[in-house]
Amino acid sequence: MEKMDSALKIVVLVDRLNSLKEGELAVADLVACGKGAVEPLRRFLLYGKPSGIFQPRQHAVEALAELGAKEVLLEYLTFEKHISDPVDRYGEEAVENTAARVLGGWRDEDVYNVLLRLLRGKPMPGVIETIGEYRRTEAIPDFLRALGDDVAGGPAEEALRKVGEPARRPLMDAALTPVPSAADETPSSLRRRASALRLLAERNLSAEDGRNLAALTRDRDPEIAVCACRIALLVGKESCRQLAVRRLVEVLPEVDLFLQTEIEGWLLRRFDSARIVLDEEIARRQPATEAARSPDKVLLFLLAVKRRADAESRDGHDSGGHRKTGR
Repeated sequence: MEKMDSALKIVVLVDRLNSLKEGELAVADLVACGKGAVEPLRRFLLYGKPSGIFQPRQHAVEALAELGAKEVLLEYLTFEKHISDPVDRYGEEAVENTAARVLGGWRDEDVYNVLLRLLRGKPMPGVIETIGEYRRTEAIPDFLRALGDDVAGGPAEEALRKVGEPARRPLMDAALTPVPSAADETPSSLRRRASALRLLAERNLSAEDGRNLAALTRDRDPEIAVCACRIALLVGKESCRQLAVRRLVEVLPEVDLFLQTEIEGWLLRRFDSARIVLDEEIARRQPATEAARSPDKVLLFLLAVKRRADAESRDGHDSGGHRKTGR
């Protein structure tokens, strides 16, 4: 009788997961029930109806993780699902990502192999985050593909940071390889190449790396060109830096405010190289009257950069905003 009461209690608690108000409390109560709650939770997760309201199924995943039910979570992730409704599919992906994240608590080969197979089918943020913690080089190609995904791109960047130096050469290749071709490049390929360049700019690149990437400063995609110019400013010779500054000025009208702000910071940090180019461009654009000047947003941008650099110099800072120190 007592066993029957316990089983009934678990059924009631599993049903309470469907309550947005009481779901979190039900998780704690189910965990307190111990291993007897695993099978009812498994049925709820594998055979329950997916929904755009995904929190109840996420709570089931959280309870199973606390109960140590790794095999059930792996079974759920590999369980074939046929979900036609896009809202329900979105909700179920949130549950799958939660399952992938909590599996990071095991960090063993079983988890790694299942998640890697999932990643090779579809880039999922939770899967990438957990695999990234392994820092395994064989996942690099999969992380690189995920860079082109709107949702998974950020986690893929972080995973490649964790891989470290072994990712440098593949990132170089990714940055230089438009897919399917330079003439007909896909939006995901553009995102992937720009992301690869951003990651490369964080590394200690050599002058040779800079030369290999220099052609990308002329890329027809403004974001890729800007990212390549940043690398040229970091590792290029003086002549390459000045060419990069000219290219940044050229693409300014084509980039958004976020990139313009980044460009301003890069120019200030390399103002020793940028000054000559900026002075020339300001003189070329400078109209005869103040009234004619205002519509030229590039000119206004360059003047603002120069004023800030001059002000920082007067205040005792270098062109990168760092206070100068005496010897």
